[in-house]
Amino acid sequence: MDRETFHTCCSLVKIPRQSYEQFRSSHFVDYIEKKDFSYSRFFKNYLLPNHPCVFSKRFTEDWNCRKHWVTETGKPNFQRLLQDFEESPVPVANCNAREYNANPKQILPFKEFISYWREYMQNGHSSPKGCLYLKDWHMQREFPEHNVYSTPVFFSSDWLNEYWDTIEVDDYRFVYMGPKGSWTPFHADVFRSYSWSANVCGRKKWLLYPPGQEEYLRDCHGNLIYDVTAPALQDKGQYPHYEKACQPLEIIQEAGEIIFVPSGWHHQVYNLEDTISINHNWLNGCNLDIMWQFLQGELSAVQREISEWRDSMDTWHQHCQVIMKSCTGIDYGEFSSFLKIIASTRLSFLNGCSGTSTPGCPRHLPDTLATLGPHHAAFDLQRVAHILECMLSNEDFLRLDPTSLSSQPESLLQQIRDAMRTAL
Repeated sequence: MDRETFHTCCSLVKIPRQSYEQFRSSHFVDYIEKKDFSYSRFFKNYLLPNHPCVFSKRFTEDWNCRKHWVTETGKPNFQRLLQDFEESPVPVANCNAREYNANPKQILPFKEFISYWREYMQNGHSSPKGCLYLKDWHMQREFPEHNVYSTPVFFSSDWLNEYWDTIEVDDYRFVYMGPKGSWTPFHADVFRSYSWSANVCGRKKWLLYPPGQEEYLRDCHGNLIYDVTAPALQDKGQYPHYEKACQPLEIIQEAGEIIFVPSGWHHQVYNLEDTISINHNWLNGCNLDIMWQFLQGELSAVQREISEWRDSMDTWHQHCQVIMKSCTGIDYGEFSSFLKIIASTRLSFLNGCSGTSTPGCPRHLPDTLATLGPHHAAFDLQRVAHILECMLSNEDFLRLDPTSLSSQPESLLQQIRDAMRTAL
């Protein structure tokens, strides 16, 4: 981040989201062709305003997966993939089955999925087994030595995976492989994070709705539509607000291209050809406020659901946090730990601690902080400080047992304020 961008952001308490009106009347999205496009331009034009864009295939042309996983005709190279991953267990969804608002998954040996895929293609893209889709495979975590791609700098300020790497529990980096016709139902990404998705081969069709439009796509019971192309949406009795919804932003993503999906943009995705893609969920200081807003909404939904037991349970508030974590994947206590880890690394960085000696820091992270620079680290700390202030005025957060927190937010907030006075 350059100095000018940092000073522009310095005065931001609440990040202003520009209007999404342009996406309600236009089906065009910005296309970034040249590799000399700067991080600062991406930050100002897309991250902060929360707008989508597409990067050309030039940004992935050096990836090993595009060289080795794809045949000369642009199809998946099954022979090479089997050579690398034959016995690996992989998660496979059935696109023809529905389980709540998603597709049920099973774990299969990779070679069994490839055998199915070959048969599916030979049978004119049909199978009595249904349309199977390998998705949410943590390939990079399981095979880090393969080095099949590198995260573009535009998406490198990635707090979500930084946190999970630090505690060595999970990550949100995935490989998807699916035949023509496989698809993902309508949804928004985990914690309302950003996502980026790169097609190694094949083509996808994306249908995206700006934040807020999903409210018009709920049925009379408040449930979100499963398929935004379903005729049922035309039933006013079942979907009374659908006519208020805008038309989706439709994007055809070609082989090698990367799409940036902003926070809270609900979307539905189709594989138009046999397709392999790399997908990351990620968040940072630009959408941290959206995540905090989402978590508050999730807790409120839990509280409404079990409100009848509020007066009869001494531990009602704690139970709400437990239920929230089981449904959402995180509670207020872990969110506090998340902020602590993100802030601590940047405090060490700004204090001049060399990357290799930063305690508890993932090996790749010092290079990322050095690339983005001290102004970006300072911006990150500003955003953490703002959310900590919000949390310290939130009644539900203040009800947490202080001894259950890995750090005290007041102390962390003071550390950030002290550092910011002398950092830049």
